[in-house]
Amino acid sequence: MQLGMIGLGRMGANMVRRLLRKRHQCVVFNRSPKPVQELVQEGAVGTDSLTDFVKQLAKPRAIWLMVPAASVDRSIADLVPNLEAEDILIDGGNSYYVDDIRRAKELALRNIHYVDVGTSGGVWGLDRGYCMMIGGEKSVVKHLDSIFAALAPGSASASQTPGRESFGGTAEEGYLHCGPNGGGHFVKMIHNGIEYGLMAAYAEGLSILRSANVGKAQSSVDAETTPLRDPEHYQFDFDLRDIAEVWRRGSVIASWLLDLTAAALAKDPTLAQFEGRVSDSGEGRWTIKSAIDEAVPVPVLSASLYQRFASRGEADYQHRVLSSMRYGFGGHLEKAASK
Repeated sequence: MQLGMIGLGRMGANMVRRLLRKRHQCVVFNRSPKPVQELVQEGAVGTDSLTDFVKQLAKPRAIWLMVPAASVDRSIADLVPNLEAEDILIDGGNSYYVDDIRRAKELALRNIHYVDVGTSGGVWGLDRGYCMMIGGEKSVVKHLDSIFAALAPGSASASQTPGRESFGGTAEEGYLHCGPNGGGHFVKMIHNGIEYGLMAAYAEGLSILRSANVGKAQSSVDAETTPLRDPEHYQFDFDLRDIAEVWRRGSVIASWLLDLTAAALAKDPTLAQFEGRVSDSGEGRWTIKSAIDEAVPVPVLSASLYQRFASRGEADYQHRVLSSMRYGFGGHLEKAASK
């Protein structure tokens, strides 16, 4: 099948490569020409303008946008004048599902179809495949099935879940039509909210292990420091590299995120190349909003999102407020940061 891909960044370019490996034809466009030139060398059809891009695609056109969420509306606006009825626009980024519902309605007025695809797989997707959560009209999603099947990891990527032998469907292949427009990105939104919580749990647990030798340190005695009551209980010098590694093997908390953590620790247990300023691209916030709208308690996911804010210094002012109050009522002076 032929597919047009706009956006050849960390994921878009490798998705094209995976499709080319499966003998699909790909027409590509990118704001900067270098990724286009590289993919042309690998068998893609390159274009240097959106007009040329659309002309290279057979009707009905299938166009996949792999651009930042903030750029999707602009990309659609640039494309629409060149499109025709029955063409299909696919948003494979991390858009807010509410925007998907709006876009689908707007494009339907022109008889243009819209499909939202929450895509997980990151920079490893070329070889591992991409897990896809899809929203849109059933007939349109079915028309695109060969594209999704080529990008997906396939059933061999995990053992079959006991009890699913007669279920059928595509979930075991690694892609799923989740429902009407917005459904794909809604499921991906929750996927990423869960991801925040899992990542925070690993990070917090490893931090406790890292500090389990605090009883060996010379502790200061002053009015500003709670003394460690039982230093003899904290005399462990754990090797986090080995702990992460042993957890990967037979543990109930084994996961791909743990695999990545173990690899990072093996490279440098101090993680010195990172400053610890953790970004959030929106999905965690949208997850919490949906939880509030649905009256669903999500304390773990909420805490993990707020921790990301704090990691970027967003809590610095409130911390200064706390210090000012302690100084005001008790004359407490701030202690110098430990090195």
